[in-house]
This record gives sequence, C-alpha cells and structure tokens, in this order.
Amino acid sequence: MSNFGTLYGLGVGPGDPELITVKAFRVIQESPVIAYPRKRKGSKSYAQRIVDVYIRPGEKDMLGLVFPMTKDQEILDREWNKAVELVYEKLQEGKDVAFVTEGDPLLYSTFIHMMKLMQELHPEIEIKTVPGISSFNGSASRLGIALADGDDHVAIIPATDDYDAMKKALEDHDAVVFIKVAKVMDLMIRVLKDLNLFDKASVVTKVTSDEEVIWSMDELEDAELEYLTLMVVRK
Repeated sequence: MSNFGTLYGLGVGPGDPELITVKAFRVIQESPVIAYPRKRKGSKSYAQRIVDVYIRPGEKDMLGLVFPMTKDQEILDREWNKAVELVYEKLQEGKDVAFVTEGDPLLYSTFIHMMKLMQELHPEIEIKTVPGISSFNGSASRLGIALADGDDHVAIIPATDDYDAMKKALEDHDAVVFIKVAKVMDLMIRVLKDLNLFDKASVVTKVTSDEEVIWSMDELEDAELEYLTLMVVRK
C-alpha cells in the first residue's frame, strides 16, 4: 500500500458554487490540502473563490500555485516544476491534495499540465479526476440556448486571430462555443457579420458567477472584456 497521498483534479464548475458536484464537495471535505492557481497580485483566483464557501478559515492547508502567463519556455518550465514539487511535498507526507480548477479538469484546464508533469516526474503518485460542469454548459443554461439536438454538430474552439479558421469553424458546425474570445472580439464580430450570423451570437463573462455579465452584441466593439469570456453561436 502506498504511503503517498492522492492527487485529485477537481472540477468545481463555471462559477456558481452550487454547481459543484456532490463528489467534488466530498473530496474538498476529505482532503487536508487544497491546491489552487494563485495570482501574483494576491487577489483570489477564480477557482478558489468558487470553493471558498465550503472551506472554514484555517481548516485546510491552502496551497497557492503561481502559473505565469508568458510564452517564455524557460520561465514556464521553472515555475511549473516548482508548482509540481510543492504539491509533491504534500503528497510525500501522505496527504491527499485536491487541485481545484474551474470547469472540468480535463478540458482546457491548468490541471492537465499538472497531471502530465506529475506523471513524468513522480509516476508513483496516484492521480484521480472529478469531472465538473464546464462554462459552455453553464452558458447554454444561462442563455437558454440548446447547443445540439439530433444530429447537430457542436464545437468548442479557442478563438484566435486567424480569420479563415474562425470562419470555417462557423461554416462547419451548427453551434460553436468560442473560448478565450476577449482578445480577438473585433475579428470575431467581423467574421459573424460576413457570414450573416451576428444576430445568432451571444457573449457572456464569468458565467453563473456573482460577477456574470451577459453582453449585448452592440456593446462589444469597444468593451474591455475579461479573460473568462466566451461566445456562443447557434445557427
């Protein structure tokens, strides 16, 4: 029997604390260490805010991990290795670690890289995941949009500044959820208008949370949009 703790990748939903699963709640209660992405500025991360209502102050060992937003591979490697070793130290002590991530841990999640690196560096560690409700599910619910029915094709696509790729995604699917859309909103609006789909699009920030914003499409051209913004286009 292993003396190591188990690493859990815990999906805690799109924002509303009530949208975590019963299993995620149980793992939070049973895990002595809660790991979460930490912002350098000290403000609470999105995932941490979701689970905060379920954790009494001082009850858990709260392990904040910094994941820098950079493309510098040297910095990324250094910081990621540091994060993995901090988690491994807790696991070595026989403590289970619940790594909380918004949405689902295996869909565009920070946990995916944590899992791969832990498997590579410390293959003796048992890793389990608990699926979570994703932001595209939350958006469909809040917007009242049925993403797929019958034989419809639906896609989840990171938005980029590649006009042709974004256009093709819309042409090839009945519904598309574009994530990471904030930085390319002007291009996306152009694509929508060129395909006569502008009135078929909806945009929402921090869906289901107490900071949720459902945007009017006419407000978007000059809007300052946060990172956790997505667009749903349903033909």
